[in-house]
Amino acid sequence: MNEKRIQEVIEIEKQADDIYTQAVSEAARIPQQAEQEAKELIEKARLEAEKEAHAILASAEAKEECDRILAQAEESNNRSQNLAKQNLNRAVTYVISRVLGRG
Repeated sequence: MNEKRIQEVIEIEKQADDIYTQAVSEAARIPQQAEQEAKELIEKARLEAEKEAHAILASAEAKEECDRILAQAEESNNRSQNLAKQNLNRAVTYVISRVLGRG
């Protein structure tokens, strides 16, 4: 009976040793896995940030282009209005002169 108990204890010790070895192996694997996952998350975040930055830059460039076009259109409109005012003044002067018989 004593022999049987000794064999059981030895078997339990072997199982405990196997469990310990697995635990040590798992403990070594977990930080490596966590590091790999962290690197993947960082790379994913970097790619998303880069994509967003490109979108923001494209939007900013488009806005700048729109602002430039609007400024040119406004400048052209102002020139046209000024010419129209000058021509209107000349036309009014001409009509008044014709009505008064001076032209």
